[in-house]
Amino acid sequence: MRGSVLWGWLGPSLVAAFGGILRLVDLGRPRAVVFDETYYAKDAWALIHHGVERASLGTVEDPVADRMIIAGKTDFLVKCTPPEADPCPLYVAHPPLGKWMIGVGEQIFGMTPFGWRFAGAVVGVLSILILARVARRMTRSTMLGCLAGLLLALDGLHFVLSRTALLDIFLMFWVLAAFACLVADRDWARERLVTWYETSPLSDHGPGLGARPWRIAAGLCLGAACAVKWSGVFFLIAFAIMSLLWDAGARRAIGLRRPYAGALNRDLTGVVLVMGLLPAVTYVVSWAGWFASPLGWGRNWVQATSHGPAFFVFDSLRSWLSYHFQVLGFHTGLATPHNYESDPWTWPLLLRPVAFHYPPDKTGCGADSCAEAVLGVGTPVIWYGGLVALIAMIAWYVATRDWRAGAVLVGYAAGWLPWFYWAIADGRTMYLFYMIPMVPFMILALTLAAGLIIGKADAAPNRRAVGAAVVGAFTLLALINFGWLYPVLSAELISHSQWWARMLFRSWV
Repeated sequence: MRGSVLWGWLGPSLVAAFGGILRLVDLGRPRAVVFDETYYAKDAWALIHHGVERASLGTVEDPVADRMIIAGKTDFLVKCTPPEADPCPLYVAHPPLGKWMIGVGEQIFGMTPFGWRFAGAVVGVLSILILARVARRMTRSTMLGCLAGLLLALDGLHFVLSRTALLDIFLMFWVLAAFACLVADRDWARERLVTWYETSPLSDHGPGLGARPWRIAAGLCLGAACAVKWSGVFFLIAFAIMSLLWDAGARRAIGLRRPYAGALNRDLTGVVLVMGLLPAVTYVVSWAGWFASPLGWGRNWVQATSHGPAFFVFDSLRSWLSYHFQVLGFHTGLATPHNYESDPWTWPLLLRPVAFHYPPDKTGCGADSCAEAVLGVGTPVIWYGGLVALIAMIAWYVATRDWRAGAVLVGYAAGWLPWFYWAIADGRTMYLFYMIPMVPFMILALTLAAGLIIGKADAAPNRRAVGAAVVGAFTLLALINFGWLYPVLSAELISHSQWWARMLFRSWV
C-alpha cells in the first residue's frame, strides 16, 4: 500500500466531509413530506413509540395529515382509525430495520423533515467514506480511493436519497459495508495462508482459517441489508459465492494441489454459518419490536391453544411466517401503473427518473413562473461514464481474470439482473431509484478504469501525465454536471425556464 496510513484515513475523511456538507446543509428543505416519506416517516415514528407500525390517523398517504405534521401537530398519530379499531395494527410491505434507523433521527430531532432525513444523510456520508476506503484497498492508491468517494459524493441519485427518508439508501449502505468487509476478509485470509505456507508442511487442501472477523461482520451487514429490503438477499447469495471462490483462488495462488476441494472442505461450512445462518438471525432480531408487542399486524394470527414459553415462541413464529407470506404475495402481484415507473434495462440510461417533489404554483423566484423540484436522477456524466467503465470491466475480466473487475461486476449484476425477471415475468412496478445499491459498484468500475488510464507507477511519465489529465477532466465534468443539476436535486427555488433547461430528456418531465 503506497502512501502513509495518515493520508489513507485523512484523504477519504476529507472527501466524506465534503459530501456531508452537501447533504446536511438545508437538509430540512423542502419543508414538506416528499414522495414515500408519507409512509416511512410515520412508520418510523410508530416504531420508536410503539415498537411496531400502527394504522393511526394519517399513517396512510394523506395530504391533510402530512400538512399537520409539517405544522408540528403529531398528537393525532397516536389515535386509531377508527378509534374502536385499537390497537390498529398496520400492514407494511418491508422489514423494519430501515424505519428503525429513520426513527433514530426523529427521536433526536423530532418529527420534522430534518429529523426523519437525518439518518439517511448520515449513512450517505458514511457510505462515501466506506467506498473511498474500499477503493483504496482494491487499487492500493489513496488518490484513487479519494476519487471514488468524490464521485459518489457528486452523484445526484445518491445525493437525493441521502436527503430523503426512503429505505433504499439504507439498503445501499449495508450492501456496500458488507462488500467492504469481504474485501478486507480476502486480504486477511491470504495473509493467514501465506503465514501457513511459510511455517507448515504443504498439504493438498491447506489449513482451516478459523474464525474470520471480517467475514462475520459481512454476514451481519448482509442480514441488515435484508432487514431493510428483501432485495438484499440477491447480494447475500452473490457475495457468499464470490467469497468462497476467492478462498479457492487464494489456495490455488499458494500452490495447493486441490484448491477448490480445499475451499469446499475447509471454508464452505464457515460460509454457510456466517453468510447463511448469521444473516438469518440478524434478520429475525430486526423484528424484535413485532415479537415483543401484541400490537403488530398479524401478531396473533395463530391463537395459542397452550401456555408456556415453548408454545409462545412456536405460535409467534407461525404468525410471523404467515405475515411474510402475505408480504410475498403483495410483492409478486405489485403491478399498479405509476407515472414514474420504468423498466430496469432503461435505468443505466437515466431515461425516466422520479420526481420526488414538484409542488404547483410556486412564487418568489423573481419570474412569472417558478419551480421547486427534487428529481431523483443520477449525474449523467458519472452514469454514462460508468456504463462505459462497466463494459471495460467485462473486457478486462475476460482478458486477465482480474478479481477486482469480477467483484465489481458481481456486485452490479446482483443488484440489477434480478429486476429483469420481475419486469418480464411479473410486470412489477419499478423505479429508477432501485438502482442506488448498484451505484457504488458503478463508481468502483470508474475508479478501476481511471487506474488503467493513468497507468502503473512505473509507466512512462508522459503516459501517466496524459492519463491523469484525462481522469482529472472527467472528474471536473462530473463536478460541473452535479453543480448544474443541484437546484433540481435540492428543491432550490428557481424560475420555470431554469428548471426546464436542466431536463436532459423530455422523459424527465
